[in-house]
Amino acid sequence: MTTPAGEAVALRRRLPRRPSGPLRLIVLPKGRLAGFVEGRGIQALRLLLDTIALVMASSLAMASAGLQPGAETLPLIFFPPAAVAALAVRHTYERRLRSLFLDTVGPVAGAISVAAMAMVVLDTALGLRIEVGVMVRAYVGALVLVGLGRAGVSMLERWARTTGRSARPTLIVGAGVVGAQVARRLADAPEYGMVPVGFLDIDPPSQSDVGGRPAPVLGDPADLEAIVELTRARNLVLAFSNEPDQDLLATIRQAEALGLEVSLVPRMFESMNDRVLYDPVGGLPLLGLRRTDPRGWQFTVKHAQDRVIAALLLVALLPVLAGISIAVRLSSPGGVLFRQRRIGRDGRSFDLLKFRTMTEERADRGFTPDSGAAPGGVEGLDRRTSVGRMLRRTSLDELPQLVNVLRGEMSLVGPRPERPEFVELFSADMRRYDDRHRVKSGMTGWAQVHGLRGQTSLADRVELDNFYIEHWSLALDWKILARTVFAVLRSAE
Repeated sequence: MTTPAGEAVALRRRLPRRPSGPLRLIVLPKGRLAGFVEGRGIQALRLLLDTIALVMASSLAMASAGLQPGAETLPLIFFPPAAVAALAVRHTYERRLRSLFLDTVGPVAGAISVAAMAMVVLDTALGLRIEVGVMVRAYVGALVLVGLGRAGVSMLERWARTTGRSARPTLIVGAGVVGAQVARRLADAPEYGMVPVGFLDIDPPSQSDVGGRPAPVLGDPADLEAIVELTRARNLVLAFSNEPDQDLLATIRQAEALGLEVSLVPRMFESMNDRVLYDPVGGLPLLGLRRTDPRGWQFTVKHAQDRVIAALLLVALLPVLAGISIAVRLSSPGGVLFRQRRIGRDGRSFDLLKFRTMTEERADRGFTPDSGAAPGGVEGLDRRTSVGRMLRRTSLDELPQLVNVLRGEMSLVGPRPERPEFVELFSADMRRYDDRHRVKSGMTGWAQVHGLRGQTSLADRVELDNFYIEHWSLALDWKILARTVFAVLRSAE
């Protein structure tokens, strides 16, 4: 009978003598920073900084009003521990897969707001009558100081992950299409802190059938213990595989016994969002799907918000728009605006507006994007003017689309609209491409803030655009708008 040690030796013989790619990085000894960032150290740092920030906010509010700690300031004294408790209840100290500051803004602001309201109630109950201005200063100070501290911690965590200093070796059960997709996403996004080092699959399909895998198939799930010893894996992701459920359940139990964090990709994941409702029926869990309704009142609010913001921006940016118009007109013969037919919500066509960035001499109009790539950017002969290069680099050429938003043809946030000929082509070749037409197209979107601009992967765009539609909320729109500010600082081409 083969022992686990013997299995490990056999696996080492099957692997390259000097692993390349992610595996080579992961088998190196981990530093103290990795243990701090991916362990409980980073959570303790958040707790410490939150506590310091909250105490500072209360202390500064009391000092501004000339108050001393005592019975008459009990609500301000109790505010820091109450806020920390509320933050803990909102699970803001738990380790998350993504370390993005914007993801925590809502829960953190909500927890601090609840704690502040509780202190107002306490003040009223005790009859202390602390000035409203003092309470407001403590509340605003807490939001600002806690936000700054958490932004700093998020930057530290993201830096440690993206530089490979705290990467967590990750094994994936299932080397099929979904498993390979998970691995590619993790490999392309080091900020998740999980580096795929290998697959476990009893009957893996070929590389060409799954679009490529960034890590080798190391064995089947029965080899888990030996593979964990070899790769020092700390995470296990269950994707789709041909293993029976009872065997996968045994793999999960074994992984938990080995100290691995286990995640899984659920069936029908394309229909799930963050509004899934968990309801147990006896010992059987049922997940209630809550789909986005583009005809609902929430989207009416979204579209009204779009038009108000677009109108305000057009007024505020009027000098900028006038200056760009003059520069475009002087750069080369031709009009100021460029109009192009695009397909929007419900398959309706409209003229998308941009500042003209190219000369009007027509080049070859038979452009076809590379296989698997979306159109965009420079197509064919580069006819950009000097002004046009600057406008495209800064995305200022997109500003006239505020008029499209004001007309109701577009939204500020949504999938980017495409030309009719490409819509027809992609709808026939790309699964779920037409889903984008359930909502209005946008000036910016979830795909764009993830770097998918110009001639980038069409499949990735479709995936992220459909994710946006399924997970839509006003909060997500505002998050995308905030990230757009940073995205436009990078070159659009």
